[in-house]
Amino acid sequence: MSVNDPYKILGVNPNATDDEVKTAYREMARKYHPDNYSNNPLSELAQEKMQEVNEAYDTIVNMRKGRGSGSGGYGGGSASSRYADVRNMINSGRIQDAEMLIDGVPAGSRDAEWYFLKGSILYKKGWLEDAYQNFATACRMDPGNAEYQAAMSQMNSQRQTGGYRTTGAPAGGGCSACDVCNALICTDCCCECMGGDFIRCC
Repeated sequence: MSVNDPYKILGVNPNATDDEVKTAYREMARKYHPDNYSNNPLSELAQEKMQEVNEAYDTIVNMRKGRGSGSGGYGGGSASSRYADVRNMINSGRIQDAEMLIDGVPAGSRDAEWYFLKGSILYKKGWLEDAYQNFATACRMDPGNAEYQAAMSQMNSQRQTGGYRTTGAPAGGGCSACDVCNALICTDCCCECMGGDFIRCC
């Protein structure tokens, strides 16, 4: 095998099944995820490794598709296999896993679909304004994509009808972080007025 052999990068045998390749990729993605290297002198090296892992995974999947063995569930109409995984995770409610994989894509490799899927994840988490910004970026990068336009139309409808609040507000209304803080401050003041403190009162 050559130094740049994609199987060697993922640490799997060329005879590995599609599921084994996918599992190896996910383990590598967790290992080199940018969040693990924040404020770390190895952050740039980890980012390079993450990109290498992504490229190796895509290469393997594309090779297998080319020889007609795309039976590993890599479909879904996405631009690359790693995005198909992200889509499957979003659809099955594994939002944290989906976000971990999507965030592992280096900034220079983020295309329109990346922003669409990041927006979908943020929408599921309730960060609706951030979701809107990501959908808007996806539409700017690929204005002819009907899927991205549909997401934008839905978000625009919600904005116009006041269906959601600003960044960080839960989907469908509810308390924001500011509401919680204000409630705690008021509670603390009431407790002090009654001669106690917040912790004992609550």
